[in-house]
Amino acid sequence: MRIYISADMEGVTGLVDAEDVQPGGRDYERGRLMMAEDVNAAIRGAVAAGATEITVNDAHGPMRNLLPEALHPAARLIRGRPKQMGMIEGLTSQHDAVICVGYHSRAGAPGVLSHSFMGHEIEDIWLDGRPVGEIGLTQATAAAIGVPMVGLTGDDCACAEMTDWDASVATVAVKYARDRFAAALRPAEEARAAIEETVAAALSAPAKAPDAAAEPASTLTVRWQSASVASTLLGIPGVASTDSRTVQAQGALPDLYRLFGVWMRVAASLTNQPPYC
Repeated sequence: MRIYISADMEGVTGLVDAEDVQPGGRDYERGRLMMAEDVNAAIRGAVAAGATEITVNDAHGPMRNLLPEALHPAARLIRGRPKQMGMIEGLTSQHDAVICVGYHSRAGAPGVLSHSFMGHEIEDIWLDGRPVGEIGLTQATAAAIGVPMVGLTGDDCACAEMTDWDASVATVAVKYARDRFAAALRPAEEARAAIEETVAAALSAPAKAPDAAAEPASTLTVRWQSASVASTLLGIPGVASTDSRTVQAQGALPDLYRLFGVWMRVAASLTNQPPYC
């Protein structure tokens, strides 16, 4: 059984502030170790369920957060950027399941450190008219590749967003949002035990692989904070505007996901302030 883990940071046990998740932040070094412990709990669960190959993709910010020496030896790590497929780099139809660790809710939604991909620069995203963030777009793209998402960890708001998007995915709430930068924390040992147990159970239950060939073309729409970003993206073939700050494109996932990555690199080159995470 080949398992793929996409590891973000904002939804990791104990982390609540940008200082916890940004390189250079006062508590970042502690945060990256907390991230490794949550990922290791998921790896242990996968091993218990019979996984023979585990790929972990560091999916947060600079994508160099996980220290290789801190990672469980059963897993292989994809680290660094740029990556053409960003948060799901290395995911192929040969994988049997996807686990998302440390995920967070979308921009504008309640939740600890909620945002969509680029912090403040992206205001809203829609997939086929449905509001979406990193959770839904990851699940939809994995499904288009033909791999089911079976588990997700994060705060209670991220878990609720996952359930609303796809109720078949098992979730683990490691903290409970009080505001965007505050949470009631689950004890670390308890949270990691829950991650391990839930991942093992989710992988032990039969999961139907999505029929990737049946996925229709989709429409991805993004509303940016800056009209400059939107107008520049119109130079890319296939990109259309719906208003001065909103662009969209049609196509099949995962191609749209890869195109969205290009949009973000364009946006990053045009904005003077870097994303907060």
